[in-house]
Amino acid sequence: MKSFKTTAAIGLLSCAMIQGAMAAEPESCKQVRFAEIGWADIAATTGVAMTLAEGLGYQPRKIMASVPIAFTGVKNGQIDAFLGYWAPSMDSVIEPFLKDGGVKVLEKANLEGAKYTLAVPTYAAEAGLKSFQDIAKFKDQLGGKIYGIEPGNDGNLLIDGMIKNNQFDLGSFRMVESSEAGMLVQVSRAIKKKEPVVFLGWAPHPMNTQYDITYLSGGDDVFGPDYGAAKVYTVVPPDYEARCENVGKLLNNLQFTVDIESQLMEKVLEKENPQSVAKEWIKANPAILDQWLSGVTTFDGQDGVAAVKKHVGL
Repeated sequence: MKSFKTTAAIGLLSCAMIQGAMAAEPESCKQVRFAEIGWADIAATTGVAMTLAEGLGYQPRKIMASVPIAFTGVKNGQIDAFLGYWAPSMDSVIEPFLKDGGVKVLEKANLEGAKYTLAVPTYAAEAGLKSFQDIAKFKDQLGGKIYGIEPGNDGNLLIDGMIKNNQFDLGSFRMVESSEAGMLVQVSRAIKKKEPVVFLGWAPHPMNTQYDITYLSGGDDVFGPDYGAAKVYTVVPPDYEARCENVGKLLNNLQFTVDIESQLMEKVLEKENPQSVAKEWIKANPAILDQWLSGVTTFDGQDGVAAVKKHVGL
C-alpha cells in the first residue's frame, strides 16, 4: 500500500513537473503592451498581434504614442513591442536608442516590399510634377504646402529637413502636419478639384488603389533608393525575449505581406476595430496560424493554434 501511494505521489509530482515545464511564461509576462502610432498599417498589424496574444491567454494592451515616444517607451520598459519601425526612414529616430542599447530590433522584418516617399495624383505627374526637383516649379499651384502626417513622425522630419536646408529649392514651402486621416482628406479634396497636391505616400495602404497616384522620383538621398523602398521591423526591450520567451517567439514569427496588410487596412480605415478586423481575417485565412504560432503555446503552455482558433470562432 505504501509502495502504491509512493508511486502515485511520484506520478502526480511528475505530471506537475511536466505541466510546469509546459508553462510558457512567468506572471509578469501576462500583460503585453503594444505601441500604436495612429497609422492604419501599424494599427492593422498590432490588431493581429493583440488578437493572437489574447487568444493565447495574455492580456494585450494598446498604448497610443508618437514614433519617438514609442521608442522611449520600449527603452523605459513601459512598452513591450512596437511593430512599426520603418527602415530606413526612421533610422535617424531610432539611432540613439540603438547606440545606448535601450532597444532591440528583431532580426526578421515583419514586412518587406514596402515603400515610403512623397507622392502626387497621377494627373499632376502628367502635368510635369514627376520628381522632387519639380516641386518648387509648382509652388503657386501647391499653395507652397507639402502635406505630412502626425507631429514627430519620421516622414515629417525628412520633409522638415528638406525645407530647412532649402533642398530642391523648398526653403519657402510649409509642411502641413495633421494625421494620416487628415492628410488623406486634403488629398481627396484636391483630387476632386483636379488640383496638384504633394503628400506623404506609402505602401501597403489602400490609398494606392483608392486614388490614382504617382510616387515622385529623385528623393533617394532623403527617403532612400527605389522610391523609398522600406522594410518594417518589430522593436522590443533588449531582455524581453529572454524574460518572455513565448511572446518573443510569437513576435519573431509575425511576418506579413503587402497584400495581407492592404486587406486588413481597408477595414481599419473604415473605422472598424483592428482586433475585430484581425479576427475576421484570421477566421477566413486560418492556415497562416501554422506560421504565426509555430512553437508558440498559450500562456499556460497549451496548444496555441487550437486556442486561437477557438478565440476567433473557428
